[in-house]
Amino acid sequence: MRLSNAAACLGLTLSVLPFAALADGSPLPGDAIKRLVSGKNVFLSVPLGGEFPLRYNSNGVVEGNGEATGLGKFMAPKDAGKWWITENRLCQQWKSWYDGKPFCFTISQTGPNAIQWKRDDGYSGTARITN
Repeated sequence: MRLSNAAACLGLTLSVLPFAALADGSPLPGDAIKRLVSGKNVFLSVPLGGEFPLRYNSNGVVEGNGEATGLGKFMAPKDAGKWWITENRLCQQWKSWYDGKPFCFTISQTGPNAIQWKRDDGYSGTARITN
């Protein structure tokens, strides 16, 4: 009986360890980033409150819609592009946003559905992820 209790505790500990390692704020490896965002909605926190929604489709297409955040005053409110993983970074390139320039991000998981990102030009922020 004692052995089965010890085995159950060990199994529970081992099942929690992968999440703990990912949620410690360390940058995620590429395969973990792909699993985290593929087929998901990522809501970027924006200054002055609110969120900016992005959809990372599993086919490598990313879609953004900034209508709710008033983005249309500054640029096209909607755009689509492509996303991919390279060298443990999430990269994306929009058709028109940012003049089509590609950007890459390091991603750190800070909770079950929360991330911190840092773009290769130094900008950073937080986001939440949903299905």
